[in-house]
Amino acid sequence: MKHNFGAGPCILPQEVFQEASQAVLNFNDTGLSILEISHRSKEFEAVMVEAEQLVRELLSVPQGYAVIFVQGGASTQFPLVPMNLLAEGGKAAYLDTGTWSSKAIKEAKKIGDVVVVASSADANYNYVPKTYEVPSDAAYLHYTSNNTIFGTEIFETPKASVPLVSDMSSDIMSRVINVADYGLIYAGLQKNVGPAGAAVVIVKEELLGKTGRALPTIFDYQSHIAAHSMYHTPPVFSIYVAMLNLRWLKNKGGIAVIEQENIIKARTLYDEIDRNPLFKGTARSEDRSRMNVTFVTEDKAHEGAFLELAKERGLVGLKGHRSVGGFRASIYNALSITGVNALVDTMQEFEENNK
Repeated sequence: MKHNFGAGPCILPQEVFQEASQAVLNFNDTGLSILEISHRSKEFEAVMVEAEQLVRELLSVPQGYAVIFVQGGASTQFPLVPMNLLAEGGKAAYLDTGTWSSKAIKEAKKIGDVVVVASSADANYNYVPKTYEVPSDAAYLHYTSNNTIFGTEIFETPKASVPLVSDMSSDIMSRVINVADYGLIYAGLQKNVGPAGAAVVIVKEELLGKTGRALPTIFDYQSHIAAHSMYHTPPVFSIYVAMLNLRWLKNKGGIAVIEQENIIKARTLYDEIDRNPLFKGTARSEDRSRMNVTFVTEDKAHEGAFLELAKERGLVGLKGHRSVGGFRASIYNALSITGVNALVDTMQEFEENNK
């Protein structure tokens, strides 16, 4: 049995894979594949409606917020957020906590004035800055809620007098959030929601259409809202599989249930990292991510041997990002506690072998 700890694209529940594979051959007894069915057909329109409704239900999205599915991942939203929210001559505030927030900052600077209110680059992003001031005249404060590469996560919603914008690509649907605290949330689907190729955007509609800049129609969130996510051909398969996965999450009992499972999985793995003398975590303990657990061997010479043992035990995707090295265990929603226990057992076996 393989246990996939890869950072993305994500693993999905086996029942989702099975239903999706059947739909590739024959979608809902139409005699057509989900890969070829018209996005204007009533069958796919029902998929889009259900996918949106499941997002609204699982996250308790309030009235006044639009939910849209758009092509591309979170990186596509890096410039689109300031294009849609940042007025000509205005400025936006950004919190820099890692690679993806840095890329969002770089793209936003091409659109307008950006103030970086705090950064943890000084310690290779191994912590989350806690003290910073947000300009009261900023259009919004942007932050990345989970740092997939460096293994930190922001659990406490930042306090600001301006609208909050968050890239939640790697922890959306993994824990309970209050959507009403945000002006805009965006997330690539490919961590906890579905296959790569699409993103979900949840935006307070009253914030849109106020920048004073003329946007290309396809870059304007209002175009996608008006067309119910079908301004142009959407990524049909990605959205369909996301819908199946959201159904699975709802049937499990929803986000409050999966959050408790994620807490147990993360605690189990971090406890072993802290106990085992051959390993150590790379993120500060108070900011450790539940989704992406980063750690190294105390002796770098052990790194290759541990990866080889992990491979023999059916553990894949553990090699850390080149920015950090070591190991990264991504423990997204669909990874069971069985997988985490298999990793813990392998770490203990490695310890026994290297006494």
